[in-house]
Amino acid sequence: RSPASITKIMTLILIFDAIRDGRLHLDDTITTSAYAKSMGGSQVYLEEGETQKAETMIKCIVIASGNDASVAMAEHLAGSESAFVDMMNEKAKELGMENTHFMNTNGLDEDDHYSSARDVAIMSRELMKHETIFNYTSIWMDTLRGGKFQLANTNKLIRFYDGANGLKTGSTSKALCCLSAAAKRNDMQLIAVVLGAPTSAERFASAKSLLDYGFANYAVNTQITAGDEVQKIAVEKGVDKEVGVVAGDSCSTLVKKGQEDNI
Repeated sequence: RSPASITKIMTLILIFDAIRDGRLHLDDTITTSAYAKSMGGSQVYLEEGETQKAETMIKCIVIASGNDASVAMAEHLAGSESAFVDMMNEKAKELGMENTHFMNTNGLDEDDHYSSARDVAIMSRELMKHETIFNYTSIWMDTLRGGKFQLANTNKLIRFYDGANGLKTGSTSKALCCLSAAAKRNDMQLIAVVLGAPTSAERFASAKSLLDYGFANYAVNTQITAGDEVQKIAVEKGVDKEVGVVAGDSCSTLVKKGQEDNI
């Protein structure tokens, strides 16, 4: 299906990978090209030659779904949008997204630009490994250009659903209304993906139903916490007769509620 602006999840993965690797910093200056300015659809009305900090551009992409900001960031990181799109497709292949092909960075309708709900979930999970993304996906309102331009989060669940912490909306005439919804309760992070909903209200209602089902029926069960002594092992010909074995990592499992003892 056409994924609309949910495409920007992959754009954001590459942006946050660049931050992690030191190739991009939040206070770097990003300059808008004439091409970036020319994007239609949802935008923050960047002017040719306008400069903004990388962090501001990230807010424009995450909160307001700015098509122009997506292209400006792509050009800054890869030199051109097409080179950045190649990186997006390479990353999709690396993540095992078998039913996805990108033609642009922002999700505007284009032939051969498609994804699936499963693949969107895969890339959503990958983006959420960069935990600083939640600093932006959970913002309800912000401003741009010293308060002159208001940014309002297109993901209404952030305000109205308990535990909602992301992630990205999308809508075009071809894709209809799409949503990758993330929510966390009691250390359990869930992702619900809805593509092709006929109305905006229905995509949010469907995502809430999916998340409600997950929270009602499943839980994360921690069997072992890092540092716990798991057992004693006998020591042959040693001063001490036994030594404690300690868990290096925590171990937790997703379990159906009521079946916690079956592990």
